[in-house]
Amino acid sequence: MDGALLISDNVMLSLLRPLLVTCLYTLLLPGGQGRIPGYNNGFHYQDISNGNGNGEIYFDGVRLHVESPQHSVSASRGSSVTLPCHYHYEPEIATPRRTRVKWSWLPSNTNTAPSSPEALASETEVMVAMGNRHRSYGTFRGRVRLKRSAPGDMSLVINELQLNDTGRYRCEVIDGLEDESVTVELELRGVAFPYYSQKGRYHFNFFGAKQACQDQDATLATFEQLFVAWEEGLDWCNAGWLADGTVQYPITVPRDGCGGMDLAPGLRSYGQRHRLFHSYDAFCFSASVKGSVYFLKHLTKLNFTEAVQACSIDGSQIAKVGQLYAAWRLMGFDHCDAGWLADGSVRYPITKARANCGPPEPGVRSFGFPPLYLKFGVYCYR
Repeated sequence: MDGALLISDNVMLSLLRPLLVTCLYTLLLPGGQGRIPGYNNGFHYQDISNGNGNGEIYFDGVRLHVESPQHSVSASRGSSVTLPCHYHYEPEIATPRRTRVKWSWLPSNTNTAPSSPEALASETEVMVAMGNRHRSYGTFRGRVRLKRSAPGDMSLVINELQLNDTGRYRCEVIDGLEDESVTVELELRGVAFPYYSQKGRYHFNFFGAKQACQDQDATLATFEQLFVAWEEGLDWCNAGWLADGTVQYPITVPRDGCGGMDLAPGLRSYGQRHRLFHSYDAFCFSASVKGSVYFLKHLTKLNFTEAVQACSIDGSQIAKVGQLYAAWRLMGFDHCDAGWLADGSVRYPITKARANCGPPEPGVRSFGFPPLYLKFGVYCYR
C-alpha cells in the first residue's frame, strides 16, 4: 500500500514539475506578461513569442553606449592623469537615470584578454559610484575621483601616479539590466634596464627578481616596456624575468651565443618558466622620480660605507639604480665619474657620448659590484 502511494506521489510530482517551471520562467521573464507587478527598470523587451525561436528576446527600446576616445594613455610618475570614459543613450532620453559606475584595474603583466573570465576574476576594484555617492579602494583610496565635466562623463582622475598603477582600467556603467564597459590602458613614461645579482648572473627566481627591482625603486618590466627599450637600442645578451613570468632578452645586433646569426633582431623569448625553481636576471622598469639625483662633490674618493655617510651628511641618501636610470633617461642626467649606488654597484650616466667616458652610445655605464673597500665617488638622491 505504501509503495502504491509512493509511486502515485512520484507520478503526480513528475506531472506538475513542467507546470511549475513554466510558471517560474514566466514570472521572472523581464518582458513576460507574468512579470512581477510594479517592477520596471525603464527598458522595454519584446515578448518571447517575437524572438528568434531559440528562447532569445530581442531588445526594443533605449540602448546604453559606453565609449572612450582614447584606449591608451601615458603619463609621468607622481603626476595626475585622466582616463576618459563617457556614456550616452540611444535614442537620447530627457529624464536623467540612476546609473552605477564601476572602475576596476587589471595589471598589464597578465596574459589574458581584457574580457576573458580569467581577466575579470583578477580585476581589482578602484572606485564605485552611484549618484553623488562614491567609494575608492586599496592603494587607490583618496587618489581617485570622477571628472564629471559633462552629463555622461565618468572619466577617472588618478592623482599621485605610482609605479604599480600601470595596467588596463575598465569603466563599467550599469543601468538596470544593461551593463556596458570599455577599457583604457595606462602607461608610465620611463626606462627598462637589465639588473643582476651581486652574486653574478642568473641568481634570481621570479620572486627574487621582483624584489630586486623593488629594492631599486623600480618594478619588473612588462613585455611592452622591454620592447620599447629594444626599439631605443637596448642590446643585452642575458635572459631576464618579465612581469608576466616569461624570460626574454633584447638583441639589436644578432651574433653567436645570443640566438645565433640567422635570427633577426628582436626580443628572444624562453617563454614561461617556473617562477620558483628557475633562475635568471631581471629586467626592471623605472619611471621619473620626484627628487633629484646628483654626483656629490667630495674632496676625496670614498669606500661604500663612507659614500653612504657622505650622502647622509649632505641631507640626502645614496641613490638607487632605478633612480639613476630614470634621471639619465628622463631628465638627461650626464656625468662621467663613476660612483657608488645603494646596492653596492658602481655606475655613471652618459647622455652625450665622448672620449674617455666609455662606449660611443649613450647609456648607464657599469663597473659591476667591486669590493666595498675600493674608492669611488657617490651618487646621492634628494
